[in-house]
Amino acid sequence: MYNVEDLIPHRKPFLMIDELLKADKDGCEGKRTFLAEEFYFAGHFPEYPVVPGVLLVEALAQCGGAGARAAGLVGNDQLFFLAQVEQAKFRKQVRPGDTVRYEVTNVRAGGPLLKQSGKVFVGDEIAVEASWTCIAGPKLA
Repeated sequence: MYNVEDLIPHRKPFLMIDELLKADKDGCEGKRTFLAEEFYFAGHFPEYPVVPGVLLVEALAQCGGAGARAAGLVGNDQLFFLAQVEQAKFRKQVRPGDTVRYEVTNVRAGGPLLKQSGKVFVGDEIAVEASWTCIAGPKLA
């Protein structure tokens, strides 16, 4: 088991991964339970709350970043920032109380670039699929 807060700088209320379950050079897997108290549910369809799709893409990138660091593909002196999101597809809503599983594949890791693709699952159903690229930058004081 990994401590996610040791791997990425994100913190509540913007930490979108509860657990990193596995990580290696090929990819990683994580999970998250979305609670009814999440700040965005108050304004994102209050009568029918759903997790915003853009946050699910962010969640995949957070899981991918944590997995890349745990696998030693990203140095501790670097931060990775989203540079490009491609081919995002939203197939199923994620609602309060849902536990999702993230599956992330490392497509390319080298130099300042990290290209990944991933899926968000609710049970056995795909909720989101996306590909993205992150670029590394040094931590500034």
